[in-house]
Amino acid sequence: MGADPIKIGLVNNLARPGGNVTGMSHLINALSSKRLGFLRELVPTAATFGLLVDPTNPNSKFETADMQAAADQFGYKLVVAGASTASEVDAAFSKLVQQRIDALAVAAHAFFLGDRSHQLAELALHDRIPAIYAFREIAIAGGLISYGGSLTEAYHQAGIYTGRILKGDKPADLPVQTPTKFELVINLRTAKVLGLTIPAGVLAIADEVID
Repeated sequence: MGADPIKIGLVNNLARPGGNVTGMSHLINALSSKRLGFLRELVPTAATFGLLVDPTNPNSKFETADMQAAADQFGYKLVVAGASTASEVDAAFSKLVQQRIDALAVAAHAFFLGDRSHQLAELALHDRIPAIYAFREIAIAGGLISYGGSLTEAYHQAGIYTGRILKGDKPADLPVQTPTKFELVINLRTAKVLGLTIPAGVLAIADEVID
């Protein structure tokens, strides 16, 4: 999950969950400032940023608060739009375009994966909105840039934990795992269509460049 399991009340602490729940947390909220920083480098003239969330996700209020704090730190205006269905995604983009956002951050919510990955990438390209995502899968689908923990690593660790629990380990004694690797993926083909030049410093630290 992308949420902080302590904030939403699933575990007592990460080291010793204490109940019947453990697993992998991407702690996405902690990356809000970092993602906004990448957008600042890609669109240095930006003054208004958008944030797209799934309001049915229990982490949405925390991620919104963290992104607002990051925007306030940099002195930017933040416009928040919510969507939890395909049609609502279309409506959310219309709202964001009307608000004249300069760039967009898409929250780390599971709803935005799968079919929504392509929808998000296509809408951002159509409306010429530079956007950053939490999952590399959306950058692969045509999104401009993504930054976040590796889902592949998380699924692998979930398999290990499942095996341990089936063999008798108690979830209460298994620490909640957090990412050991963060991936920065840049889609140069999308950047070219948007007329953006990716700064050399950002390209240099990218884990994957799609060209």
